[in-house]
Amino acid sequence: MKKLFLSISLFLGVFFAQAQRGSWTPDGNGNYTVDKSGIQKTDFKTKQKEVLVPAELLVPKGQEKPLEVKGFSFSDDFSSVLIFTNTKRVWRYETKGDYWHLDLKNKALKQVGKGLPSASLMFAKLSPDAKNVAYVSNNNLYTENLATGKIKQLTFGKGKLISGTFDWVYEEEFDCRDGFRWSPDSKSIAFWEIDANTIRDFYMINTTDSIYSYTIPVEYPKVGESPSACRVGVVGIADGKTVWMKVPGDNRQHYIPRMDWAPSGNQLILQQLNRKQNHSKLFYANAKTGAVTLLYEEQDEAWVDVRTSWTGSQGGWRWLNGNKEFLWITEKDGWNHIYKISNDGKSETLVTVGDFDVISPLAVDEELGYVYYLASPNNATQRYLYRSKLSGGEKAERVTPAILEGTHNYQISPNGKYAVHSFSNYYTAPMNQAITLPDHQAINPAESIVAKFDPSKKKSSNVEFFKVVTKSGVEMDGWMAKPKNFDPSKKYPVLFNVYGEPASQTVTDRFGIGRNGLYEGDMAEDGYIYMSVDNRGTPAPKGRAWRKAIYRNIGIINIQDQAEACMKIIETYPFVDASRIAVHGWSGGGSSTLNLLFKYPDLYQTGIAGAAVANQLTYDNIYQERYMGLPQENLQDFIEGSPLTHAKNLKGNLLYVHGTGDDNVHYQNAEMLVNELIKHNRQFQFMPYPNRNHGVRDRHLTTLFTNFLKTHCPPGAR
Repeated sequence: MKKLFLSISLFLGVFFAQAQRGSWTPDGNGNYTVDKSGIQKTDFKTKQKEVLVPAELLVPKGQEKPLEVKGFSFSDDFSSVLIFTNTKRVWRYETKGDYWHLDLKNKALKQVGKGLPSASLMFAKLSPDAKNVAYVSNNNLYTENLATGKIKQLTFGKGKLISGTFDWVYEEEFDCRDGFRWSPDSKSIAFWEIDANTIRDFYMINTTDSIYSYTIPVEYPKVGESPSACRVGVVGIADGKTVWMKVPGDNRQHYIPRMDWAPSGNQLILQQLNRKQNHSKLFYANAKTGAVTLLYEEQDEAWVDVRTSWTGSQGGWRWLNGNKEFLWITEKDGWNHIYKISNDGKSETLVTVGDFDVISPLAVDEELGYVYYLASPNNATQRYLYRSKLSGGEKAERVTPAILEGTHNYQISPNGKYAVHSFSNYYTAPMNQAITLPDHQAINPAESIVAKFDPSKKKSSNVEFFKVVTKSGVEMDGWMAKPKNFDPSKKYPVLFNVYGEPASQTVTDRFGIGRNGLYEGDMAEDGYIYMSVDNRGTPAPKGRAWRKAIYRNIGIINIQDQAEACMKIIETYPFVDASRIAVHGWSGGGSSTLNLLFKYPDLYQTGIAGAAVANQLTYDNIYQERYMGLPQENLQDFIEGSPLTHAKNLKGNLLYVHGTGDDNVHYQNAEMLVNELIKHNRQFQFMPYPNRNHGVRDRHLTTLFTNFLKTHCPPGAR
């Protein structure tokens, strides 16, 4: 039975997991919450609540207040609970902190890892037999006997040799953080070892927090640089000896993004990607000998995605039928589909039949024989719950009620009988309910979304969705938010919101679309049209060809699509003022903004770009090589797609913004861009934000953004 590790960040009245494991009770009939009274369980069958861990049991000796619970996990027999508290952020998420163990039988509360640095423990997990706890501290793996308190160090890496967790780029681009797994018999631990010692540090410089500047190093492999060496080992708890899995190939020229224990218990299953990430292999690995056996492989002319993990799984697979088969997602037939594969890899069955994409897998109901997932076959801007027969061969069935047009998400119980459902669309604020499946009925009728939903609100919204067909024949989805008191006989300025790269869509039917968080005030009230379109290469559920058209074309095909869409919009809508066209974006959207200004200087007069990759050769290897190939082989694609190459063409008004402490898109991009613009005597406005990271959230920025837009792209009808 998989343990639940619950992060206490509120979502729909339910608390969800660090490492995305969910908040459900093991039987799937209830969930857990935390409040001032302690840790509670709600049973959806009986609708009863029970306090499992009273707050008074969480008061450490000598203190008056209970621990602030940021996460917890119960032992399999519910005799004890592990508490996560005093958390600290590691780059994006709070994955470091202190852990306490509460024995529910004798009510004893003890700190785990005592003697190690405060708030240094990561990903602590109870062994299946609940006798030990394992955790990472200072990039090494430890176990601790809960009865004696004896701590045992299992790995002894120094420098940038990392065990049980990951380096910066694995975390950022593969979403890898928790890097170890207990064996089912509690006798060993499988773990990743990342050797980043050969990776050069990129130094961010802090010049404001002390009289002398100091550097902040980040092990950051730039595109074209070999990755960190990676291997998987299994270490024995008793003897501390490690057996390394004999994954074939140069371990500095491949990645292992997913790994877990296979159901048999004496072997692992892991995914290997080659350096270009266009060849994926699944291996079984013998935990005692390290010998590996190829199970399944796939290749793509562009790239193979790392699959979303299933709830309760650490990998992209979901076992079923007594572990004789597993579910896997692949685009090999042109659509993102779920396949059922035998555990020897010799046979497979297409489960999700039809010309549509599975957006994300959610759960399996083996009793009734269905798999649940998000999809939207008819509208790429929306998300709905679907299910398909595990036997395959049958048409997908929509579970979400037809009346609820928009974007949905579901946290489904392990048994597939219940779900926490969230919904919004562009004219409906987020609503939540707990439901039964497959009938999609609210457990509490008073919380029924169908009963509360008011489709008449659509008439009063200033947002509308549209499609535009470019001169190249590309059909793109878009939305526009029109000004208040809109007069179609007049002309209005347009601000485009752009991203344009494979990591995100901007055109989705959800609440908040049409609002600009960087603008002070109300754009509609001030007389702007706010607009966005999604180009080829964005992760819309439109099939493999749409998504992978951008391969080796970032900064090229996406920019062409955006510009041609803008031209068509000007041609189609007479109320668009072609002399007042502005564009803004952040990160990849910042890159797109720059390229649009530089490549189409007569089309876009004003641009506001933030944290852009001005030179594609400065970004990390996993992301950039996945979508662009290796610069050693096709350098010209990187050059052509980089805004830096075209900066000399700037004619319009540019505001560029970047945080000097950006660990993701390094501030060097700003200085390279500024240097190039100066070289060609191009005038622009530049605002560096000292020590801010990839997301700048200062009010100063919203004021700057708004004033610049109003000055160079004046609002109001003409």
